[in-house]
Amino acid sequence: MGRSLIGDDERLHAYLLAGQPPEHQELRKLREHTATLPSARFQTTPEQAPFLYFLVKLVAARQVLEIGTFTGCGALAMALALPDDGRVLSCEVNEEWPAIGRPYWQRANVAHKIDIRMGLASATLAKLQANGIGKFDFIFIDANKDEYDSYYEAALAVVQPRGLIALDNTLLGGRVVAPEHSDRLAIAIHKLNEKIASDTRVDRVMLSVGDGMTLVRPR
Repeated sequence: MGRSLIGDDERLHAYLLAGQPPEHQELRKLREHTATLPSARFQTTPEQAPFLYFLVKLVAARQVLEIGTFTGCGALAMALALPDDGRVLSCEVNEEWPAIGRPYWQRANVAHKIDIRMGLASATLAKLQANGIGKFDFIFIDANKDEYDSYYEAALAVVQPRGLIALDNTLLGGRVVAPEHSDRLAIAIHKLNEKIASDTRVDRVMLSVGDGMTLVRPR
């Protein structure tokens, strides 16, 4: 996930959060727990969780695909937005991270809505396509940046015709502005941003939410 582009302006960040809907207590507790971990930079930012909730509600989603679970703050936010028979199918490679979130999902009464698929997301996505698993109303991509292009293409193959795809970290801390002076991850995201900008298959918008989020919808 990454930091907010508001950066170090704590007063402005506090003002932004004060304008958000009330945070579910189990989501707040999981977010606070996650903030103590060495890999805390990967977690959903406080302003992203209500945005994900809102997007799931906006498209009246019943089936959600998440690529990259981490401790499950995003999965929890999206599961809270789903009807009782809705599902978040979430891909993760590290069993320890979802294990942290599971007690919070249970106390929030949404654990039955979250289906964790362990293993490489690319393999899980290939199985979904091969087995003809039903299409998804909302897809959230937040995993290995090297694989973002393949995740994007796979998402286009399994999203509903009127569904929505959200890609996180598309500004990557500003490193995408001059990727030639940065690293391979910035180069990968920069190339994908350019690809999406000229992709005639979709409508898209890039937002400065969190570390940058791009919304894509098939035409």
